[in-house]
Amino acid sequence: MTTKHWLLHLLLFCSVSSITASAAPVPLFDGKSLDGWEGETNTVWRIRDGVILGGSLAGNPRNEFLATRKAYTNFHLRFDYKLVGTEGFVNGGVQFRSKRITKPANEMSGYQADIGAGYSGCLYDESRRNKMLAMADTNLVTRIEKPGDWNHYEVIARGAEMHLMLNGKRTATWTERADNIAAHGLIALQIHGDCKAEIAFRNISIEELPAPAVRKPE
Repeated sequence: MTTKHWLLHLLLFCSVSSITASAAPVPLFDGKSLDGWEGETNTVWRIRDGVILGGSLAGNPRNEFLATRKAYTNFHLRFDYKLVGTEGFVNGGVQFRSKRITKPANEMSGYQADIGAGYSGCLYDESRRNKMLAMADTNLVTRIEKPGDWNHYEVIARGAEMHLMLNGKRTATWTERADNIAAHGLIALQIHGDCKAEIAFRNISIEELPAPAVRKPE
């Protein structure tokens, strides 16, 4: 076997090993209970007709999050969302590699796959750097997003690389180069404050991925 053929076989083996090492997708919501989640489940988060609902068309005074009790590092997260609103900053999102913070007590810090208010498909850094890390192409999002209806979102986080996909189209890519940013944390659903809006989630599943073989980029 030539060196070239040996290298090709090695690359193929590594690719197959990487795929087979990943776990099968696991539902994070069974459509019936909020087992495995924590948040304000008395007034903000509830279940209706097999979906998770957050917020109210009567008004949301502050950001609220429904977080997983388990933390994740490398994964492929999939979910459907529907956002409806009548007033204010009609927005929500899904946190990942995030954590609860104490001031204010209802907030979370970490990456967010943004939803609504012109930011769907964008990657935001919530209560940390407080800025958009990767902006989606607004023309693309306008074409593919269905306002007020169900949309499919995917978040892929593996090592320093992160990708967001909306309705099958990649909208944002980010490579984390900072050394002080956690690569492990909670996943959480968000409804934004200062709006009259309601957000719904369904078909939430996660596939844990193996750690990348390559080191973090300089």
